[in-house]
Amino acid sequence: MSFPLRAPIAVFLAGLAAAVHIGKIPPAIAVLRYALGVSLVEAGFLLSAVQLAGMLLGVLVGALADGLGLRRSMLWGLGVLCVASLAGAWARHPAELLALRALEGLGFLCVVLPAPSLMRQLVPAARLPAFMGLWGAYMPAGVALALLAGPVVMGLWSWQAWWGLLGVLAGCAGLWLALAVDSDARRATVAQPRAEPPSPAVVLLARRLRLTLASPGPWVVAVAFGMYSCQWLAVIGFLPSIYMQAGVSGVVAGALTALACAANVVGNLGAGGLMRAGWRTHQLLAIGFGGSALATVVAFSPLAGDGAVLRFAAVVAFSAVGGMIPATLFALAVRLAPSEGTVSTTMGWVQQCSACGQFVGPPLVAWVAGLAGGWHFTWVVTGVASVVGLGLAGWVCRQRPA
Repeated sequence: MSFPLRAPIAVFLAGLAAAVHIGKIPPAIAVLRYALGVSLVEAGFLLSAVQLAGMLLGVLVGALADGLGLRRSMLWGLGVLCVASLAGAWARHPAELLALRALEGLGFLCVVLPAPSLMRQLVPAARLPAFMGLWGAYMPAGVALALLAGPVVMGLWSWQAWWGLLGVLAGCAGLWLALAVDSDARRATVAQPRAEPPSPAVVLLARRLRLTLASPGPWVVAVAFGMYSCQWLAVIGFLPSIYMQAGVSGVVAGALTALACAANVVGNLGAGGLMRAGWRTHQLLAIGFGGSALATVVAFSPLAGDGAVLRFAAVVAFSAVGGMIPATLFALAVRLAPSEGTVSTTMGWVQQCSACGQFVGPPLVAWVAGLAGGWHFTWVVTGVASVVGLGLAGWVCRQRPA
């Protein structure tokens, strides 16, 4: 069955524009450490500060998005990203940049939380697994784009120009979304009747929160996503710095890290295809978490010796096989949401736990690296996260989701 692609592609591109704001820090760490004098652990918090809003407000913003309107919420989020990034170009102190990163985190939430629910409204059910795989790729694709373009822009101009350019990008994505996707009110006229009876907004908000947090499915998906995001951002976020410490130039380090991110896109799209072919979600999660644990042992432990090519191949494998996890979890979250009206609320809780993982992961890995005098114990942190993820995959297996 054919259907117009313009609207779901605009939703994906909005997520991509939001994700580049997550990825704009890794290639800028060396520049910002020189310009602002931040320590390695402070750089870790700069990486994860954008997750502060998600860590504190994810489920609440998701519930509000369900009531505010999916398209409207995404447009507000892109506007916040545009303004905060443009303002960041004038930051002169780490505290200012950190505060604006937290504001960017709020904008990021408003963009990505309603997107899966909006995608479900725009895409036929038979094509939804493939498009959930596409949506799962928004983060690695955006981070890869930032890692490739960031060193070039900062090399030609400055980090302030990089911040300003991404602010303009968010504004353009918002304009395209506004043109490509019908308004929430117009879509509601052709949608099925609302499942929730008319009630005061606060009552509906409380009902969505209670229904979501009382259901085991959203908890399992959320914690599993936290385990994935904890290790992925920690490894990818510090990869340019690891390479530059080894004597690799900033542009080459960014390109190598972007290649690792691109492998994650392949994993997301592959998971979407496998789900459409009939693979069960617990199988994909087991492969994703188990493969991630094995790959980080090869990439970071002394067992691999001094083989730089082998270690880089293991990082690429870590990102590729790990890419099966978010696509699977996005599809699972849509399926396990307690009701049609709680999909964004469920995604909010997933994002809240994901943000906790992304907030804790980079500083934790940096702390372990500082204690160990190198990155060779990174696999311990990622391995623990993968073991927890494997346990949650077992729960999914016992539920036998369709």
